Amino acid sequence: MDELITSYFSDKLNSEQLKELKDWINTSPENKKYFLKIREIWFSTISASEAKRFDKDLAFKYFLAKTGKGQMRSIKSILNPAIRIAAAAAVLFCISFFSYHQGSNNIKNQFTNIVMESPLGSMTKIYLPDSTLVWLNSGSKITYSQGFGVNERKIYLSGEGYFQVTKNEKLPMRIITKELMVKVLGTTFNFRDYPEEEEIIVTLEKGKIISQNLLKTSESYTLAPNQKVTLNKKTKTMILSDVISRKASEWIDGSLFFDGQLLPDIIHTLERSYNVHIRIADASLNSCRFYGYFTRRENTIQDVLDRLAATDRLKYLINGSEIVLVPHKK
Repeated sequence: MDELITSYFSDKLNSEQLKELKDWINTSPENKKYFLKIREIWFSTISASEAKRFDKDLAFKYFLAKTGKGQMRSIKSILNPAIRIAAAAAVLFCISFFSYHQGSNNIKNQFTNIVMESPLGSMTKIYLPDSTLVWLNSGSKITYSQGFGVNERKIYLSGEGYFQVTKNEKLPMRIITKELMVKVLGTTFNFRDYPEEEEIIVTLEKGKIISQNLLKTSESYTLAPNQKVTLNKKTKTMILSDVISRKASEWIDGSLFFDGQLLPDIIHTLERSYNVHIRIADASLNSCRFYGYFTRRENTIQDVLDRLAATDRLKYLINGSEIVLVPHKK
């Protein structure tokens, strides 16, 4: 595998060998970490390898020709040897610098995306290459490049994730969905944006984050701990409010916390959590908001539905494998 990696950096792999290397990298986080380590060593030593086969006299001649300083003999006889060495080193630096960036760009162009998903009815715990911890809720996924942490830390999210971000002031992390982008340095927060839900909710637990509305590019909020931002996808409006932040991430422990969420969004959560199908039969229920706290270990789907029905705003019917919600008529 070491031979494959070094041949990869030397651009000597055929398509079959390249596939073998990529499959090995994707097999485990340890393999990816090892690959990134070898890559750092490779680029850090490229200048030294160039120097071993570098002719400093020829480099100096090239330097004179490019700078228009005259003939080699007349200059060489009177020029301080230290200056000649410095000039040669300058040319070497330029060649090494170009080689580094050319090689780096070639490698970045060959990076593939890594997709991590959490199946319905379960949660997934992930450590990113920079040691950032991510919890993915049921039916969620993140996508990031194999080069994550090299020149940027960018993640595309679909669903819900709880992030404990490793601080790196030189490389702020950006977590992006279709409608919202969150920029962070080192912090802990919950980001919920399921494509089928009407609202996006970002809740900050520790640190500081900046949330930017991608539906209205001029709108952004800086959040402090125990604050959340809610973006309505239909109206494209974003609202900042105070909350108890730890409640937003209690799903990690198997809890379900509804803090005034719309009924359709609550239904999507129940479907993912209990792997059931629920249909709202009357559009008048779509604007209803509910509050509640449940644990999946202790509460069945029927317990949750009974609690919703106890508000006298709706009732439910079980029709085969489908649960149907209808307005409660007084």
